[in-house]
Amino acid sequence: MQNQTAVANTYNYQVVRQFAVMTVVWGIVGMLVGVIIAAQLAWPALNFDIPWLTYSRLRPLHTNAVIFAFGGSALFATSYYAVQRTCHTRLFSDKLAAFTFWGWTLVILLAAISLPLGITSGKEYAELEWPIDLLIAVVWVAYAINFFGTIIQRKTPHIYVANWFFGAFIITVAVLHIVNSAAMPVSLLKSYSAYAGVQDAMVQWWYGHNAVGFFLTAGFLGMMYYFIPKQANRPVYSYRLSIIHFWALIFTYMWAGPHHLHYTALPDWAQSLGMLFSLILLAPSWGGMINGIMTLSGAWHKLRSDPILKFLIVSLSFYGMSTFEGPMMSIKTVNALSHYTDWTVGHVHSGALGWVGLVSMGSIYYLLPRVFGRDSMYSTKLIEVHFWVATLGIVLYIASMWIAGVMQGLMWRATNPDGSLTYTFVESVKATYPYYVLRLGGGLLYLLGMVIMAYNTFKTVAAGRAYNAPIPAAQIHAVAHA
Repeated sequence: MQNQTAVANTYNYQVVRQFAVMTVVWGIVGMLVGVIIAAQLAWPALNFDIPWLTYSRLRPLHTNAVIFAFGGSALFATSYYAVQRTCHTRLFSDKLAAFTFWGWTLVILLAAISLPLGITSGKEYAELEWPIDLLIAVVWVAYAINFFGTIIQRKTPHIYVANWFFGAFIITVAVLHIVNSAAMPVSLLKSYSAYAGVQDAMVQWWYGHNAVGFFLTAGFLGMMYYFIPKQANRPVYSYRLSIIHFWALIFTYMWAGPHHLHYTALPDWAQSLGMLFSLILLAPSWGGMINGIMTLSGAWHKLRSDPILKFLIVSLSFYGMSTFEGPMMSIKTVNALSHYTDWTVGHVHSGALGWVGLVSMGSIYYLLPRVFGRDSMYSTKLIEVHFWVATLGIVLYIASMWIAGVMQGLMWRATNPDGSLTYTFVESVKATYPYYVLRLGGGLLYLLGMVIMAYNTFKTVAAGRAYNAPIPAAQIHAVAHA
């Protein structure tokens, strides 16, 4: 009984430790697969004529690994950490926490097996077949119960804004996943969508863009609102602006999906609606970016000596850039040039590598020593090296894809005086080759940064210990289910 009381008087850092370490592991795996497929685009023979090493099978493995394995693990780790610290209470259920870790790990392993084997539904960011989809839904419900249960039993009078963003991300991803994954199974490993034709496309990109909007934006904004103030030791620049940011963002994002379907069979009014809300989205996105960056007011000097702050603040710069570029590319006349080109790839990766990657790395660097009972990471110098290597990799990657994309769009549209095409498609592929090699170089640098982080993490964990911080004395309470 005494031991149970002692456990109840501490935060549950075990699940945070597990997800934090796996964030680093899955980061290396996902980025390594990304480097392999980038190399295949430059040198196609690198698939060695092995079916499960072809680009078409490794590419969905890459996106699932970096989004759901790396990004998802970072979200689990940081949300479980932040919700306990801001609510001054232990997680609602240790058993549910353990279930979410092992359940999510099983989902990732099943994805890593099924996708190279060609077992796929063919839906962007939702390729996993129906048995795995069911497991995802069960794990996600357990996650939601644990997160919101913790908030319900909080010992603080208000709900901190980071938890608003984490909560919106959890609820919306559940709805998106369940609705878009509705399917008719025809065997254990194959199903067909419950929707047909253009309706299927509409539902898919309602899901697809809001996977970006909530999984890859709202959840990571929860990280931003917790870890930047903590690392800077400053209050959020404007708490009022953070609430406006929250409501404006979650309302507007839901309508932007049709901009992925310009010039298709989707009704023109739906395409225009998606474009309009994408343009409106610029305002809350930049409001949040400004709020995060201005949190450093009075503490700008810390950027010179604090590499973790560099990760967090520069991630916001990429967030602002990506959320300007996205609405611009949703404009129909711009989209007519950019669609199907590598400009889109550059845009996605400026958000993925620059925003999601850097804010995740900065947040994990912050919490890792704290959950392993250390004062700091093994090497601050290695964090600094990681930052500069990763940033150089991002710039190389996105600049090469932007140039390649605009060039492709212009070549495909160019016509001779008689109306015939000036260039064949093969000529545009040949012209793109140098940029694919540059992109590979950028990806290798980014992967190198992740390897540096893994070494730093290993040394930190090896010198640390399992540590669960005590809940502040005034907030200690019995947790019957702990």
